[in-house]
Amino acid sequence: MTDPADLRPVTAEEWPAFSRAMLEVFGDDPIGDFTERVPPTAELDRSLSLWAGDGRVAATGGIYSRQVTVPGAVVPCAGVTWVTVSPTHRRRGVLTAMMRRQLTELHEQQGEPLAALWASEGSIYGRFGYAPATQRGNLRGSTRDMAFRPGVDLGTGTVAPADPEAWRAGAARVHEALRRWVPGTFERDGRWWERALRDPAERRGGAGARRYVLHTEADGEVTGFAAFRVRTRWTDDGLADGTVLVEDVRARSTPGYAALWRYLLDLDLVRTVEAGYAPADDPLRHLLADPRALQARPLDGLWLRLVDVGRALAARRYPAPIDMVLEVRDRFCPWNDGRWWLRGHPAGAFCAPTDGDPDLVVDVEALAAAYLGGVSLGTLQAAGRVTEVSPGAVTQAATAFSWPVSPFCPDQF
Repeated sequence: MTDPADLRPVTAEEWPAFSRAMLEVFGDDPIGDFTERVPPTAELDRSLSLWAGDGRVAATGGIYSRQVTVPGAVVPCAGVTWVTVSPTHRRRGVLTAMMRRQLTELHEQQGEPLAALWASEGSIYGRFGYAPATQRGNLRGSTRDMAFRPGVDLGTGTVAPADPEAWRAGAARVHEALRRWVPGTFERDGRWWERALRDPAERRGGAGARRYVLHTEADGEVTGFAAFRVRTRWTDDGLADGTVLVEDVRARSTPGYAALWRYLLDLDLVRTVEAGYAPADDPLRHLLADPRALQARPLDGLWLRLVDVGRALAARRYPAPIDMVLEVRDRFCPWNDGRWWLRGHPAGAFCAPTDGDPDLVVDVEALAAAYLGGVSLGTLQAAGRVTEVSPGAVTQAATAFSWPVSPFCPDQF
């Protein structure tokens, strides 16, 4: 079995070999100069690599230092990324060693209380305490059927195309205004906006280049933005049958949001809309005269891990008061395994170890799923992931862990 001590950070000189090995496992070709120079977002001191005896890179991993919104607060979060293991080193405990090394170092160094990742396969990360905490809606509909309800207010602002730099400036202001209210949303500094605007032709999947639009009020203030691309198609009869692939739509007002969507749904030569990463309960459905015109096939989005249960539970806010003892089962991180006294309310929270009798028993994956408010503890109880000890504890805890805004993560990493 692999010893976590066998893993080490990669150097800048080793980046080409490291990145090529990573892309090979993912089945991707090199894109641009990604394999030739270290990307601005990379933090090599937080990377991990395993080298085979012949000098090949057998495993890769890394962490981005991020800030994520949780209910009522913004919390440091370790964005786990680049995780691969070569087929030559499978079933040797390499991935387990990597996960253990990352989580142990975060705990011992009092680093981020949360870790998050995007899972390439749904069966991998649960055994390390991660759980899906947001959903992507995988929305689809026929634009012909997506008329708005009578009386939908489109406001007095305008929606117009923008060049990438103008779009970035306006979108950054809107994102910053909105991100603190939506759990699961990450901050974006200049490096992450630069990454968000990258649009290599190899990654377009047969669609056109990304297009950008801004919603602007009469006074010139940008209050919304959208990014999309169009996949052009013609039927054998010569009829337009294109698809608009919506990547992001956000606005600071309901009229602005409605106006952006009306623009996207009214594009010429388009018959279908797809929004793979929109929230599963996107407000768009409630703008439509026929709610059935929009179909959703929800998929998991961001996966979350409570690195330190006490610090994580104390960091978020609770819309309803909670005062109870949680017995947390955590096989992978023994420092979390035990009983925790949680007191929380809308203004703050306290959480510390205790020897008191538990009100609830919950595994750490279920706690991670419920942490952002997107999964009810009542649902998890029905699945056998939560055990109620004190009568009514599930109802109280499910109410306290809820949040009026569904969690959403538009940033893959």
